[in-house]
Amino acid sequence: MRFARGFGIGNDDLWDTVNGAFDADLGGGVFKYRLAREGEGSSGGARALIAMKAGRRAVLMFGFEKKDQANIKLNELKEYRKAAGIYLGYPEEEITAIVKKKALFEIAPSRKGGEHGKSI
Repeated sequence: MRFARGFGIGNDDLWDTVNGAFDADLGGGVFKYRLAREGEGSSGGARALIAMKAGRRAVLMFGFEKKDQANIKLNELKEYRKAAGIYLGYPEEEITAIVKKKALFEIAPSRKGGEHGKSI
């Protein structure tokens, strides 16, 4: 979440991103998404690597601004694929326990009058 806060993207924007079209399927459950900062065009953009099993789970593993890093290296991608396998392989009750310990945060759309996103 530190990357998301620093980039200025909120829970609703992250939710919309993950539920929208991905930029690239990098294999092994890793997807690359483009993130945009309003009014800054592509030069003010960022990329997010998300481990995802559609309709079941999505985990933001890494985010980077294009001004700081052009892309990830092949050896890094291999490690992200390994991590995706671990994240996506956890049973639901284990992920819930991890979220309760605040090692991961759950992103959910905001509810009117309710909490903006949530940590279970």
